[in-house]
Amino acid sequence: MNDGPLHPAFEPASAPQPIRLTLPESAPVVTYALMGVTIFVYLLQLASQIFLQFDYPAGLLAKSNDLIRAGQLWRLFTPALVHGGIAHIGFNMYALFIFGVGLERAFGRWRFLLLYVLGAFAGNVMSFLFTPAVSLGASTAIFGVIGAELVFLLQNRKLFAHQFRSAIGNVIFIIAVNLFLGLAPSIDNWGHVGGLVGGVMFASFAGPLWEVEGIPPMLQLVDQRESRNVFTGAIVTAVIFGALAVWGLVG
Repeated sequence: MNDGPLHPAFEPASAPQPIRLTLPESAPVVTYALMGVTIFVYLLQLASQIFLQFDYPAGLLAKSNDLIRAGQLWRLFTPALVHGGIAHIGFNMYALFIFGVGLERAFGRWRFLLLYVLGAFAGNVMSFLFTPAVSLGASTAIFGVIGAELVFLLQNRKLFAHQFRSAIGNVIFIIAVNLFLGLAPSIDNWGHVGGLVGGVMFASFAGPLWEVEGIPPMLQLVDQRESRNVFTGAIVTAVIFGALAVWGLVG
């Protein structure tokens, strides 16, 4: 009997080596900070109503078209800090947690914060242009985050492989359901639409573009987006919605 080596065709196949793909890891500090500040402001709202019989934070920060035209331009940003009830803030903070934690890790802290602020600004500008009602709530900024999530999945769809369709389907479903619910008379759907458009616009320029780098079995995802593109996205979004706000002020 020949005890020599087997022909390569008859040698057992070696087990595939596991590949470890390192994802960006950082604590979602901005998401938690935004939640903390928003909850703190809501507690101030409750205290103001109990002790002063008037919601001073909402009176100072909510979107009011007349007061914006009178020069209180901060109201194009600050409505995201105040809410109309426990269910309102509870739903918004839950949505921020669900979408914000993962997206902040992908975008990084400062880029995510910029996204949130621009989403709030874009949503409040659209609300200012198309509805005279007083409005408040973080849903403008959260729709910006959801819009950015949509763009992030589309721009990195090759990396998500078979998970892409289900992930993109879930985001589209959430957008559609919330816009449908926003048709209720008490909900400012124009703010939702504006936040969504602002988030999509910013992320189209500034969203992470992941590439796999390294030597197997140790691979990592590296963001190829240049900082100048992030700056461009912020400027384009701010200028377009800023111009719309000016048009509303002088129109």
